[in-house]
Amino acid sequence: MKKLHALLIKSYFGPFILTFFITLFIFVMQFLWKYIDELVGKGLEWYLVAELLFYASANLVPMALPLAVLLASIMTFGSFGEHYELVAMKSSGMSLIRIMYPLLLFTCCVSLGAFLFTNHVWPKANLEFASLLYDIRHKKPSFDIQPGIYYKGLDGFVIRVGEKDKDGQGLKDVLIYDHSKRDGNKHVIRAKSGNMKMSDDENYLIFTLYDGYRYEESTGNNYPHIGTTFGEQIMRFDLSGFQIQRTDKDIFKDNYQMLNLSQLESAMDTLKTQLEERREDFGGLLIKRTNPIRLDSAKDYIVDVSDSAKLVAYAKFKKDKGVDVIETAMSQIRGNKTFAFGKSEMFSSNERSIRRHEIEWHRKFTLSIACIILFFIGAPLGAIIRKGGLGLPVVISVLFFVVFHITSITGEKLAKQGEMLPTTGMWMATVVLLPIGIFLTYKATTDSGLLDMDTYTKSIRKITQFFRGFATKGGA
Repeated sequence: MKKLHALLIKSYFGPFILTFFITLFIFVMQFLWKYIDELVGKGLEWYLVAELLFYASANLVPMALPLAVLLASIMTFGSFGEHYELVAMKSSGMSLIRIMYPLLLFTCCVSLGAFLFTNHVWPKANLEFASLLYDIRHKKPSFDIQPGIYYKGLDGFVIRVGEKDKDGQGLKDVLIYDHSKRDGNKHVIRAKSGNMKMSDDENYLIFTLYDGYRYEESTGNNYPHIGTTFGEQIMRFDLSGFQIQRTDKDIFKDNYQMLNLSQLESAMDTLKTQLEERREDFGGLLIKRTNPIRLDSAKDYIVDVSDSAKLVAYAKFKKDKGVDVIETAMSQIRGNKTFAFGKSEMFSSNERSIRRHEIEWHRKFTLSIACIILFFIGAPLGAIIRKGGLGLPVVISVLFFVVFHITSITGEKLAKQGEMLPTTGMWMATVVLLPIGIFLTYKATTDSGLLDMDTYTKSIRKITQFFRGFATKGGA
């Protein structure tokens, strides 16, 4: 029996590793196409791109792992059924559940690993990924001067060169506008030729200009224009702004995607407490903002009475005084309305933040449970279709995964919008797929021809013959 268990796990482990890395590679390529515009043209070192893809792959594991479990289970049991190994095991008295038992234990270990990954590794990977992507997005494009094009990448300077040599260093007809003093095009340098190169530490760009002319427009009255010629002039431009600047990761560490279970629970308790306190303080703050309106300073009437009394008090005033009272009251009403609207937006923002934390809390568990449920879909489905390899199993796996993914995204989106409770939204995909897994397991254990085309062909023939016989009797 132990040899049989080892055979089952060995047969399952290979397709699982293969499909996991294939699906992960596909998702990483999808990520690369999504962010390709933000990576190209910035002169990023290869190790930065590799680091970004590494953290992105860690973020994509929750999508690749359930699909790998589903596809590997279908391939494994489909191969057993195709080569009649499943029939041999059943003929020895083993039920399908007993055959699935060692692989179920393996899947439970994978599920436990997925939980530990999402709780400990995933938050750190999200933090590194968000920090690095933020730095890349805010990095300046790489230094690249093209002939005949005004280059504005250097702070305080605009450079245009007429021609560049093939080596990329020799220049002709160089025109430089110096805007470092922020006073417009009052400082211009023009040279017939020149040379540019990087400093040894690549922190400076060195321009050596030959046979040139410097023009400056002065603000004084005696010498409004100053022009000087030079045979050779060296200019240094700081390129430190083109280096990637790493942001402090503490800026992102409080985001809900960078927290583990205990941190999420602590953050949710804090947010809920703050929300309750703000709601309790809202009424008192609104009362404080509402100042009593004195109807008559002499008699000291105050608008804190019934509607009929207001009319009587208002009748005692002159016409212009009554208008002042109404304008003051309307001004207070508008101010209170704006204050209430602002507080309402703040409450809504707090509620959205709480929902996002709750969604992330449930996500730690939904991935693990999804692996087990998709195994109970894939294993019996493979036993039913009796086809191994990467043909039909891939098609069926993709269909079920699309249902799982769309249901998950829909539930999460509805939960974020407040249309559905976070618990309901995050577990909706599990609730949908669980009956399917139970149904397929039942059909596989009873040797049902659920996907056997001969079964459906025979049923169609019987129905056709029934209607033909009915039509013949009716004609007679």
